[in-house]
Amino acid sequence: MYGALWRVLPGPWWVRTLILLIAVAAILTVCVFWVFPWVAQFVAPQEVTVGLGQ
Repeated sequence: MYGALWRVLPGPWWVRTLILLIAVAAILTVCVFWVFPWVAQFVAPQEVTVGLGQ
């Protein structure tokens, strides 16, 4: 799959690398600002405590 993606991208290797880095940054940004907050409303927070010396 990664090989197919690499072959589809235009330009020399450094342009392909730049395109992939920008795409990864965009995907991570979307996840952090929209996907993770949306999922967080469905996940119940758990009360977790760590006892020392018990």
